[in-house]
Amino acid sequence: MKTFCGRANPTTGALDWVEESEEYDYHQEIARSCYADMLHDHDRNVKYYQGIRAAVARVKARGEKVIILDIGTGTGLLSMMAVTAGADFCYAVEVFKPMAEAAQCIVEKNGFSEKIKIINKHSTDVTVGPDGDMQTKANILITELFDTELIGEGALPSYEHAHQNLVQDGCEAVPHRATVYAQLVESELLWSWAQLQPVEVEGARLVPPPAVSRCAGAHSVCDIQLSQVSPRSFTPLGPLCTMFSVDFSKPVSSAFQSHSSQFAAESGGRAQVILSWWDLDMDPSGSIVCTMAPSWTYPQPKRAPWRDHWMQSVYFLPVETRVTEGQQLSLTVCHDDYSLWYSLQSHSKQDPQTDAPPSRPCCTCQAHLVWTRPRFGELNDRRRTESYVSALRSVLREDSVCLGVSDGSLLPVFAHVLGAKKVLRLDHVGPYCSFTNQIPSDSDIVFLFSLGLRFGKLQNLLEIRPEQLTSNDVGISVLMGEPYFSTSLLPWHSLFFWYCRTTLAGLLRPNATILPCSATLHMMAVEFQDLWRIRAPCGTCEGFDVTPMDEMVQQSLDFRESREAEPHPLWEYPCRALTQSSAVMTFDFTQRVPQESISSQGSLPLIRTGRCHGVVLWMEYHLTDDISVSAGLIGPISEQGECEWSRHRKQGVYFLRSPWESSGDGRAAVSYSLTFEPSLGDIKMDFSVQSQ
Repeated sequence: MKTFCGRANPTTGALDWVEESEEYDYHQEIARSCYADMLHDHDRNVKYYQGIRAAVARVKARGEKVIILDIGTGTGLLSMMAVTAGADFCYAVEVFKPMAEAAQCIVEKNGFSEKIKIINKHSTDVTVGPDGDMQTKANILITELFDTELIGEGALPSYEHAHQNLVQDGCEAVPHRATVYAQLVESELLWSWAQLQPVEVEGARLVPPPAVSRCAGAHSVCDIQLSQVSPRSFTPLGPLCTMFSVDFSKPVSSAFQSHSSQFAAESGGRAQVILSWWDLDMDPSGSIVCTMAPSWTYPQPKRAPWRDHWMQSVYFLPVETRVTEGQQLSLTVCHDDYSLWYSLQSHSKQDPQTDAPPSRPCCTCQAHLVWTRPRFGELNDRRRTESYVSALRSVLREDSVCLGVSDGSLLPVFAHVLGAKKVLRLDHVGPYCSFTNQIPSDSDIVFLFSLGLRFGKLQNLLEIRPEQLTSNDVGISVLMGEPYFSTSLLPWHSLFFWYCRTTLAGLLRPNATILPCSATLHMMAVEFQDLWRIRAPCGTCEGFDVTPMDEMVQQSLDFRESREAEPHPLWEYPCRALTQSSAVMTFDFTQRVPQESISSQGSLPLIRTGRCHGVVLWMEYHLTDDISVSAGLIGPISEQGECEWSRHRKQGVYFLRSPWESSGDGRAAVSYSLTFEPSLGDIKMDFSVQSQ
């Protein structure tokens, strides 16, 4: 049965009514679940298996029958490990229904159905007793409830309930213990993701207004592949601190807690950022350890395990603080049942008897609520700003009337500083208006920034929506955009700028300048270092057949009408270019969006050896004839094929159904067929590898 669903189109800006099967969301959730990443995590699997075997042996040594409770069983892998290790019975709890069904198939296929019971419930709804889900309480608790922040998936409430209701006193737990570590650092790169920095334009220093600069920011964690952040980009100000541990074999509390670590600053600098990760001790002695530490902490970084389901955390302090070498500091972490936050104090000023625990950071300026961390980094990118300022300088005149079409863009401010007669701004979303609404009309403060020098009052900076513009408005001579829109996920979603330009065509002067004047879609076939794992079938995992999960995921991928690209920040996921980079489609913003489709076909020879996992797509915006900004590949490709990617935008990744082994002699090529459908605002695509 099919139904019509209303979906906001990120490219056209329209509300599309799409006919979809009732099973659409079901298949989408399965396709995006990424269980393959966990199953391909050999280090995780081995450490769990070792911990489970040790726990089963300890219980058997006491002469007890081994009853397992496996919370968050997923594919049932850990339960099968437990039975193989000698457990008498396992209760495997999985709340996600499709995964519970897959686990049932996997358990049956491996011959464990008599000793493993799949329970499709949240663990807090599981009951114990003659008529309950479990006949008796368990004496070994196995869980995989963790996320990058350790507790973000509700691990603490689940453990708390399990100890109160589902497991015996003194039970064994795998993992046995988790320990959270943190390090205070100074980093211009990382701090640029948290706070707006001053901007120099034409000799004027534009600084964020106090409401923005004093804002503590969003409290949510920034989870990234910290292994891809070079140690050269930050300066440690203190040692790696052990912040707190949780013993999962004992009753666990989900109530608010705070923990502090005191240390002397190892060097002077600006205290800005906390780097954090955690370890799992799989046994009480701590001899079986699964660590989330980034690769640069390893003696041999290339041997560090890769995983995407667990990464590392970056926390931003509410305010930047100057510290001196040798200064006594106290780093405090607080957590509730789902999240963590950090604060820093000078130890000499701290009075543990009177100081209240630091409150959770809260955004008061709204910018942190509507901008992502990469967006902050984009606005703080000096080289990028110079490109836009240079482009604007080349097109602006004293009588220029400018309209900016981008979300939360600084281009209107730059245009004003550069001498435009009148500047208007159109935002796709509305929260930005609160900044200017709070600014006195006779102030020199404009938009998000205050002018360090007097350039006169910007009386004509307006905030408008397309429907508010009429033919009575002064003709627009410069239509400008980055383009950036908060609703964009895939690179071509920013073509919303083109649709706005088309809607506003009647308000443009005949010789109006469009900036950017055009965009090109680029593509390149690549070999991923690790990202391929999230889409690779598992077949067997640690000796267990998990093909039912592979089949379920493939069915959900096939359920889509066509293959799709996925957004990924490739600076976090290294890859090698196996073909040349090529512009495969052009969008001319000086003209309106056409009625007919735009199509492009061709092929790119595979010129390097390697395993071709898929194709990367990104946009490049041509601000003027000689100034361009890339939202994807930046800098030349090395002879070996190494690439450098923009940290500000996600790129599109199209995974091939099967990897292709490239000999690099150019005899095989990646063929492509791309069609941009203006009515849909989407690009239909198909890629294949063929021998020539």
